[in-house]
Amino acid sequence: MSNNHIVIIGGTACGPKAAARARRLDQTARITIIEQRENLSTATCGLPYYISGVIRDGSVMIAREADYFRNVFDMEVLTGTQATTIERKKHTVQTTDLKTGKQSTIEYDKLVIATGSRPAVPAWEGRDLRGIFTLSGIPDAEAIRTHAAAMTGKEVVIIGAGLIGLEMAENFTLMGLKVTVLEALDWPLPALLDAEIAAHVAWHLRAKGVNLICGRRVTGFVNDGKGNAGGVKIGDETVGAAMVLASLGVRPDVSLAKDAGLEIGQTGGLAVNEYLQTSDPDIYAGGDCVETVDLVSGGKTLVPLGSTAAKHGRVIGTNITGGHETFPGVMGTAIAKVFDLNVGRAGLSESQATRAGFDVVTTLVPSYEHATYYPGAREITLKLVAEKSTGRLLGGQAVGMGDTAKRIDVLATALTFKASADDLAALDLAYAPPYNSAMDPLHNAANVIRNKREGYARGLSPTEVKRKLDADEDFILLDVRSKAEWLAQHFENRQAKLIPLTELRRRLGELPRDKEIVTFCRTSIRAYQAQRILDGAGFKDVEFLDGSTAGWPYEM
Repeated sequence: MSNNHIVIIGGTACGPKAAARARRLDQTARITIIEQRENLSTATCGLPYYISGVIRDGSVMIAREADYFRNVFDMEVLTGTQATTIERKKHTVQTTDLKTGKQSTIEYDKLVIATGSRPAVPAWEGRDLRGIFTLSGIPDAEAIRTHAAAMTGKEVVIIGAGLIGLEMAENFTLMGLKVTVLEALDWPLPALLDAEIAAHVAWHLRAKGVNLICGRRVTGFVNDGKGNAGGVKIGDETVGAAMVLASLGVRPDVSLAKDAGLEIGQTGGLAVNEYLQTSDPDIYAGGDCVETVDLVSGGKTLVPLGSTAAKHGRVIGTNITGGHETFPGVMGTAIAKVFDLNVGRAGLSESQATRAGFDVVTTLVPSYEHATYYPGAREITLKLVAEKSTGRLLGGQAVGMGDTAKRIDVLATALTFKASADDLAALDLAYAPPYNSAMDPLHNAANVIRNKREGYARGLSPTEVKRKLDADEDFILLDVRSKAEWLAQHFENRQAKLIPLTELRRRLGELPRDKEIVTFCRTSIRAYQAQRILDGAGFKDVEFLDGSTAGWPYEM
């Protein structure tokens, strides 16, 4: 019989998973869960949809009630209880009952810290005004719903265009509110996406009525004269608001661990080894409060996701009962619904890969989720990032109204096994017209990477071409679409010239050989063919517009 007493601090995702795994492996251990909230195993990722009423009943976001753990798993569950101190030498945890104030001491043999994270809110002027919220649990969601129902104005400001911020922009809009999103950096989802993909998200948000303001920093809040938030200051301007949601991401909640003298990593998260042990071998940690390994760059990172926390919990539950399971790291895989767009990423963005020291090659490939002759095909755009010298995949992003999730999942799998563009191009993926094309968009993207590495294809990103147009550089922007496509939509720049691909070979004499030529079409297929024709005809400075008009996220 085991005499092991396992104490787990934190009951949202990692903690309950560790507890359940430990019980399944050891039926005799004593297990205690300490959670300062009243509920365990809450699905906090669903909160934006609960606030708007898409999810009608908040109870469905509680995966397991505390009594389930008591009755089925034979655990002691202390909800409404805060762990205040860890005495490592004594192997004890001091707790306080938040209702009665009663203090207790609990001994442990193995301790698990799963304290999660806290919303990041700078010390802005007026931050304590009524009507300013963060979102990290069901009580926050209830407070936001209550405040929204009583608001006399309809203006709401969201500070931060991260995942939660953009999901809330959609759900506040569904509630009939007028939404402004403020982002200090230059585009939405800046920690996840490169500019070319993020620009599609920005365009879509504005098309849905969201007032998106990027590149402006918040400096404080305006008092309406009654102690309520009346607006948000950005420099010398004020954006009016009857409610404010601060959604600037989260920070690891490591105060308890830090006070206990445990090592804190370079990212600010709790340092753990591959077994998820802290610097104290009898204390394990997981979830949002720990830093983990980025499997592509090899560096340390913070990935505050429920999916990661659940995996941590299983590893910890195995190891605190005598196992030796390891957690290798993460790809930073993420996906979000932003109104009608499905936006996802895995691995490194181009900017992250460059900062990590990789020499990269990229491509932007517009496509459809399945065969276009089968009804209902919706567009998606993929960006793939690879190492130029080896072809190793480094990351990718996807945006569109079609199915991006399965492409991101395939890519995450490929990245995990250090696949190259050659490997991705050869993957035997499922094909039938209702589900895919004979060549999946990932196949096409991988083949473009291969063509670029072999010197056959040379592309410029939409950002690079827009920069050239804005600077009024002297080059030819060669449209090789049909005349009908040109009449429907075209660039009104002096650099633009139309020569349909079917006429290009016989009209080569119309093109100057001493100027740079950038070809484009709708999806880059004809543009690449035009580049090869011009290469064969002896033109020396020819590229194609990556993604062409389908991937162009700006006004034409």
